[in-house]
Amino acid sequence: MWSGCLTALITPFREGGAVDYEALGRVVEAQIAGGVQGLVPAGSTGEAATLTHEEHAQVVRAVVEMARKRVPVIAGTGSNATAEAIRLTQEAERAGADGALLISPYYNRPPQEGIFRHYQAVAAATRLPLLVYNIPSRTASNILPDTMVRLAAIPNVVGVKDATGNVLHCQELLRRAGDRVVVTSGDDPLTLPLMSVGAQGVISVTSNLYPQEVCASVNDALAGRWDEALIKHRRLLPVHRALFLEPNPQPLKAALALKKRMHPSVRLPMLEASEATRQLLADVMRTFEAP
Repeated sequence: MWSGCLTALITPFREGGAVDYEALGRVVEAQIAGGVQGLVPAGSTGEAATLTHEEHAQVVRAVVEMARKRVPVIAGTGSNATAEAIRLTQEAERAGADGALLISPYYNRPPQEGIFRHYQAVAAATRLPLLVYNIPSRTASNILPDTMVRLAAIPNVVGVKDATGNVLHCQELLRRAGDRVVVTSGDDPLTLPLMSVGAQGVISVTSNLYPQEVCASVNDALAGRWDEALIKHRRLLPVHRALFLEPNPQPLKAALALKKRMHPSVRLPMLEASEATRQLLADVMRTFEAP
């Protein structure tokens, strides 16, 4: 369930801001048709920070229903408040999610012991397998390898989505924890470098747009076809870069709007991608899709 290409799902909005469940259904179907190994709704890419609690739960329920057990659904249920993370995780469990992804508590800047106890408390409150999400650029704190090794001893903490930008961090964790922890990339451009030292795949932003192509590179790497994986990975790099010209998911929604799959709406304080970004995205996509 934790290896391969999983998609950090976008949450489409209608013009005016309401969740567009029809467009969400189209995205889910495109992901499954593209071969992804799992869906991750209500995370950073899904704009969980601006969903109401009711919307958050409904988006997870909707994706579980849309997936119809064809692929696992790993619900984003993180919060900077431990009690809230527990509530969101328990709601995802009741909705039928197969696992949960929890961002490390943000803004609070807790000490390592506080981070450990946060995940320990959530794990004790659910039967779901949990994936820790380490992304210091958004949380202002880093889960150190010492702490992650301790977390790996909790039976239902299965691994970490690594968006530290530091391949050495991943190597040190895998050296010390070995097969007790699964590492998956949380940064599309670093997927292949992380997999080369033992990561098992990616929770991808880019696969919202090109699921088949991202899956092909990851599957080649998992099968040991490193030369083929590298060719595909390098071809995707301009797309990865373009999708982060502005804060995620502004460019991604613009790209999907160019493909007529959804409206580019985001919620404040995010903004729709600029005209310059939309033009660059169109150019990059045209080049990538050229025969």
